[in-house]
Amino acid sequence: MTQVITTSVKDLVAAANAEVTTLTVEQAQALIDSPDHVIVDLRDIRELQRTGKIPGAFSCPRGMLEFWIDPASPYHKEIFNQDKTYVFYCASAWRSALSAKVAQDMGLAPVAHIAGGFTAWLKADGPVEALPEK
Repeated sequence: MTQVITTSVKDLVAAANAEVTTLTVEQAQALIDSPDHVIVDLRDIRELQRTGKIPGAFSCPRGMLEFWIDPASPYHKEIFNQDKTYVFYCASAWRSALSAKVAQDMGLAPVAHIAGGFTAWLKADGPVEALPEK
C-alpha cells in the first residue's frame, strides 16, 4: 500500500515560518560578535567540511537538536541553557525553520532563523569560517 502523506514538508515549513522570527542575512551578519546571541548551524558535518560555517557558529546536527536542548536529556549541551537569543540556520532555511519552531515549542526563547540559510549567506558575501583540518 502506498503511503498517503497529508501534510507536505513545504506546508510544515510554511507553518513554522508563520510562528517564528525570520532574520535577513544582513540582520544575522550584525549578530556575529553579539554576546547576546548564539548562532546555531544545523547542517551535517559533511556540509560544514565542504563549505565552512558562519564565524563563531555552534554546530548542532539537526538530528540532535531536541536532545541537546532538553536539560533532562543525557545528551544536553549547556550552550542551550543561556539567557540568549538562538539563531538557527541550515543550507536553505527549511531545516532551520522547523528547528526554530520545535525549539520554541520546547520553551527555548527567544529563537529565530536566517532567511535563505547559508546559501543566502554566501550570496551576500557573508564571512565564512573554515573547519580545522583533521
